[in-house]
Amino acid sequence: MKNVFIFDHPLIQHKVSLLRDKNTDTKEFRELVSEISMLMGYEVTRNMPLKEVEIETPVATAKAKVISGKKLGIVPILRAGLGMVDGMLKLLPMAKVGHIGLYRDPETLEPVEYYCKLPVDAEERDIVILDPMLATGGSASAAIRFIKEKGISSIKLMCLIASKEGIERVNREHPDVEIYCACVDEKLNDHGYIVPGLGDAGDRLFGTK
Repeated sequence: MKNVFIFDHPLIQHKVSLLRDKNTDTKEFRELVSEISMLMGYEVTRNMPLKEVEIETPVATAKAKVISGKKLGIVPILRAGLGMVDGMLKLLPMAKVGHIGLYRDPETLEPVEYYCKLPVDAEERDIVILDPMLATGGSASAAIRFIKEKGISSIKLMCLIASKEGIERVNREHPDVEIYCACVDEKLNDHGYIVPGLGDAGDRLFGTK
C-alpha cells in the first residue's frame, strides 16, 4: 500500500472503538465523527508550507511563522462525508467547502456524478476529499477522477475506516493521491460492507435506515 497514512494516536483509536459500538446513539456517533476528523486534520495538514513574517507582540517585535502557499478546500462525498466537515472546519475555519454526490448506475454498476459544486478557486487549493468509509474504493476513486477532470491536481483522501481492497483500488487508479485513515479493516462482506467496520455511516449519522 502506497501513500497511506494510518493513525495510531491513542485518542483516535479510543474514539474509533466507541464509533464502532452498535449501542452508540446518533448524537454521540455524530460527535465522535466530528472529533476524529478534527484530530486527523492535524496530520493531514502537516506539510502545509510556512513563511516567516514580522509581528508586534505586546512586548517586542518578533519573527513568526504563518501558513503560506496554497489554501485548503474540503469536499465531502454526499451524504456520509458531511459528518466530517464540522470537525475539519473547527481546525481550519479558513477552508472553503465543496460537495460531490455520486450514485451507482443499476445497469453498468459504475459511479455517476449527480452533483458537484466546488469552491470558485478550487484549482488554487489543496483539496481534501472526506468520506468516513473506504470500502470497495469505487466511489472515492470516481470522486477523485471527477475532481481531477475539473483541473484540480492536488488531492488527498481522508476516511475513518478503510478496507485493503479500497486502498489498493485508489492506489492503482490514483497513485498520486495520499490516503489518510484511522483504521484498516480485515475485509469486505458479500454486500461490500467493511468487516468489522461500523455499519452504514450515513444511516448512523443521520438516524435513517
